Amino acid sequence: MIRGRIRRDGGKGEGPAADQVIEIDPGELSNVFSVPTWLRNAGLGAWFLVGIAILLGALVWLASLTEVIVVPVIIAGIVGSVGSPIVSAMKRKGVPRGIGALLVLLGVFLVGAACSVMVVNGIVQQVPEISRDLNEATDDISKFLADQGIDSQQVDKAREGAREGASSSIGTLLSGLGAGISGITSVVFFIAMAALSSFFFLKDGPAIRSWAEKASNLPPPVARMVFGRMVSSLRGYFAGVTIVAAFSAVVVMLGALIIGVPLVATIGAVTFVAGYVPYIGAWTAGIFTVLLAFGSAGPEAAAGMALVQLLANGILQQMIQPFAMGSTLGIHPLAVLIVTIAGGALFGSIGLIIAAPIVAAINGIIKDSREMTATKAQPATRSGEPAVEPRATPT
Repeated sequence: MIRGRIRRDGGKGEGPAADQVIEIDPGELSNVFSVPTWLRNAGLGAWFLVGIAILLGALVWLASLTEVIVVPVIIAGIVGSVGSPIVSAMKRKGVPRGIGALLVLLGVFLVGAACSVMVVNGIVQQVPEISRDLNEATDDISKFLADQGIDSQQVDKAREGAREGASSSIGTLLSGLGAGISGITSVVFFIAMAALSSFFFLKDGPAIRSWAEKASNLPPPVARMVFGRMVSSLRGYFAGVTIVAAFSAVVVMLGALIIGVPLVATIGAVTFVAGYVPYIGAWTAGIFTVLLAFGSAGPEAAAGMALVQLLANGILQQMIQPFAMGSTLGIHPLAVLIVTIAGGALFGSIGLIIAAPIVAAINGIIKDSREMTATKAQPATRSGEPAVEPRATPT
């Protein structure tokens, strides 16, 4: 209780001045000067968002400083999450986890090397034909412009400029390959780091996951739920991507066979591998396929392959994608597109790959947390058995 004294001066006819003692309850003052509940909650939420933004910014900054190490480890984590069931199945057949991990890793490298050789071989074989067809196309355009009454000197200048541009573009491509070869040291380190990390993730995946669950300082059921959901989201996402990529590759290969484009196996391999990089991979594979068609069969075949790519990676892919990925991700395709673009803007190519499964994992963790809360809130069963813990994803 707060006590105070107020002096009142007597007015006319009120007598002399007198002191008056007043008492005020502090609770009444707090009600007068308190911040509204909605404003206090909004302020706390704003500070939480600021803290999260600062934390994310710091993580992005640290990742950019250690990109040479972080990116191979992330790729190794993806390989370990997806390939661990294969290693576990081989162990049940009597194969030690170390040998199984080595076999899986060897298979991954053989597939990657085969795709790289096929792509480089296709580009090298078609460069002369592409250059020749570009020159023929510029001649046809120049003849058309001359027939329309345009000055021949201007037509010749435009034709020479187009030819120089085509030659310079091919030269730029070859110089880019040379620059890539000059950075072979970084490539070797990247591959070695990714391979070594992938081997340990495949070999010691269960032990690494158990250590991470203990190091998280979360209750054991919650830790198993969180890490299990993350692993299951990665596996489900890449299983869906594999189905979609295989479907697109088959459609594109059939289109190439019908149109008469050579190197059908190369086109299918590039389309399949590029399918693991959302959206950008489809455009890259499409450009590669159209260039091969243009160099081998002319502009009509290139236009046909462009149409096939649009169908395979557009309408047909959107038809099969919800069935292949909807049940595993549990998020809307528009959300997948938004988070994929945001992940690419923040973390580059690796962000394009892992953004969607991370968001799917977070969404699943929230759902599982609600189920756990609801289960704990329910009364005990008649038999007195404790509540059932969420299922953990096998490794």
